[in-house]
Amino acid sequence: MFEFIRTHQRLTLGFLLLLIIPSFIFFGIEGYTRFTGGGNETVAKVDGASITRAEWDQAHQRFVDRLRRQQPGQDLSGLDTPEARRETLDVLLRERTLMAAASKLHLTPSTERVQEIFHSDPQYAALRTPEGKVNHDLLALQGMNADMLAAQLKLEIGMRQVLAGVERSSIAPAGASSQALDALLQRREVQVQRFDPNAYRAKVNPGEAEIEAFYKSRLDDFKAPEQAQIEYVMLDHEVLGKSIEIKDDEARKFYDDNGARFTTPEERRASHILVKADRSASADERAKAKAKAESLLDQAKKNPAGFAELARKNSDDTGSAAQGGDLDFFGRGAMVKPFEDATWALKPGEVSGVVESDFGYHVILLTGTRGGQKKPFEEAKAEIVAELRKAAVTQRWASEAEQFNDQAYQHSDSLQALVDKWKLAKQTATVRRKAAPGASGPLASTKLLDAIFSSDAINNKRNTDAIEVAPNQLVVARIVKHEPARTQTLAEVKDVVRERVVIAQAAALARKEAQERLAALKQPGAPSDPIGNPVTISRMQTLGAPRSVLDAVMQADPRQLPHVAGVDLGDDGYVLLRVTKVLPREQPPGGGEDPMRAQYAAAFGAAETEAYLAALKRRHRAEVKAAAATATAAASAPTR
Repeated sequence: MFEFIRTHQRLTLGFLLLLIIPSFIFFGIEGYTRFTGGGNETVAKVDGASITRAEWDQAHQRFVDRLRRQQPGQDLSGLDTPEARRETLDVLLRERTLMAAASKLHLTPSTERVQEIFHSDPQYAALRTPEGKVNHDLLALQGMNADMLAAQLKLEIGMRQVLAGVERSSIAPAGASSQALDALLQRREVQVQRFDPNAYRAKVNPGEAEIEAFYKSRLDDFKAPEQAQIEYVMLDHEVLGKSIEIKDDEARKFYDDNGARFTTPEERRASHILVKADRSASADERAKAKAKAESLLDQAKKNPAGFAELARKNSDDTGSAAQGGDLDFFGRGAMVKPFEDATWALKPGEVSGVVESDFGYHVILLTGTRGGQKKPFEEAKAEIVAELRKAAVTQRWASEAEQFNDQAYQHSDSLQALVDKWKLAKQTATVRRKAAPGASGPLASTKLLDAIFSSDAINNKRNTDAIEVAPNQLVVARIVKHEPARTQTLAEVKDVVRERVVIAQAAALARKEAQERLAALKQPGAPSDPIGNPVTISRMQTLGAPRSVLDAVMQADPRQLPHVAGVDLGDDGYVLLRVTKVLPREQPPGGGEDPMRAQYAAAFGAAETEAYLAALKRRHRAEVKAAAATATAAASAPTR
């Protein structure tokens, strides 16, 4: 039961889509108000009402468009398959079934109830303004108005109520939950002996007749897929930039016009003594503070080397006094203006007069300067040229991209015109209809591969259009040689075939010896010597055991131990096992068993809900027409 969602992934996905995603995003409100289809082929029916192929196509396209808007950088070609289209049809069928059930059971809510739910349910918050009213702007983006939304909500709430009773009343029985946990967490001690085919390879030496017979019996295994040898060229910002010359006088003008960019900001380092005096203080208080500052100024000028000690003992700036008044380096705008002006008027080692600011009275010592130098033009030139070139590329890209595509069309039998005009490097590759695992760059582009394997490119060896394989990156390709899918000759694959025959024969010898050993172990009175070192495994801790071996261990009847069994692993050999003990279940990581019980209960509830939905489909005669099912199957069949 814990594998319900994984095993029934297709079923559960459709169910969750139905419950979570507002239905009108898929199909539009018009699809509901128009419950019967138009003049088109019927692909499915619910209660005698048709779902037409046009509705199916429209529903699937809206679903794909929505995902494309949400994930603009993702490859969604997988949604263009017959399987994905069938998923859409299944969702349509479920929705129409729920609509029919809601109507028959009189579960469509009143207008007042719809308004109440709309204003209180968090899932509709995005459709409300901060004042709690209908967000008309957002509805307009969906192609809807308030009346259409109200009709949609009536349908959606009614459909949800059809399943609500089952969802809320579903309770996983404690006994079943405990039994499922036991199956998952129970540990068993087992002895394992593996018969590895590699140990038998030296005993086999297949002849020519055996190799040929194996090849002929498995021709489908030796098919070479369709592929094409191609040549291609790529135009992007980097390549285009190489053809753009930036003259020295352009770079020099940019340097002169933007001098501040190439000048290191001047910074000054100063120490100060502050005598506090707020602007709100009385004139007498401020006069006393100024007099103190003047006295400290006299001392500082008499002994500039003792400025730091003077600041430690007298400065009211608690942040800098402990450092002898040191403020470290700072640039213009970092200090209040009177302080800044006074500092920039000093030379290193000079002491200012008494400087008045909003904080009081300052005595300032300039201790250092840095910056203020302009980078020489020759040092800045490379940076300037790169920036001007980038701006020029950005300005010219649209025009160059259009010319690139036009040239590819006008000289459709060769890439040479593109190479000559843009000084491009011609590249070669061998590609298939699907990108190779680990492919990157242009050869990983589905759009480019689709263009390469178009009928025009294959049959006429014409250039593809300029395909955008990445932002600001265009590729034109052409087929040099096309090889259709074919069965390789025995001569081409003889080494591969021989190796497979060796593996199969070695596995057969391993299987034979293992089965003889198994028969001996099952004989009454057979010795109970260990057949391998004992290990403890469970479905949580598999120790890398194959699924078939794990199943054999866990399915052994605990009342009849020790239990001996054999598991055929095909070309991987054979495994003998002896289950000797059933051990207490292991403690799961994390929060113990409670999260697992909750997961089981959720899976149990989903299964019950899906079973109820299946019953509703039977009751309302929901069916997919044979023609639609056949068309889907035919579309998914391999083609040459």
